[in-house]
Amino acid sequence: MKMKDHLTLVAALRIATALLMLGIAAIVFFAVVGGGLISGDAEAIRITAWVGTLIAGLLTFLGLPSLVAGIGLLRRWGWARWIAIVLSALDLVAVPVGTLIGLYSIWVLLQDEVAQQFVCCGKVGG
Repeated sequence: MKMKDHLTLVAALRIATALLMLGIAAIVFFAVVGGGLISGDAEAIRITAWVGTLIAGLLTFLGLPSLVAGIGLLRRWGWARWIAIVLSALDLVAVPVGTLIGLYSIWVLLQDEVAQQFVCCGKVGG
């Protein structure tokens, strides 16, 4: 497998992670808010609306950097590589799957051959 293909796989993993987080955010929001609506109690509806919005907002906030990094990796934007490295380091604590993805991603992103594929400030490299 060529290093270019490894990089594309890392980008796809970043995007998949983001979409998973956004999907979970939507499910949690509708489950929490739906629970309040089913109860029919005005106070429960108000509380679950706030709680659902906060949780879904947090998950969305956590998922968006991964989406941006994945798209940036596909487009070979230099800053996206560094964001992906940081996110991959954070993945190391998500045992066991996140750790494996984090190790693989860091290995790919730190390869010289990969670094040379990125555009920084109008020139290749960085």
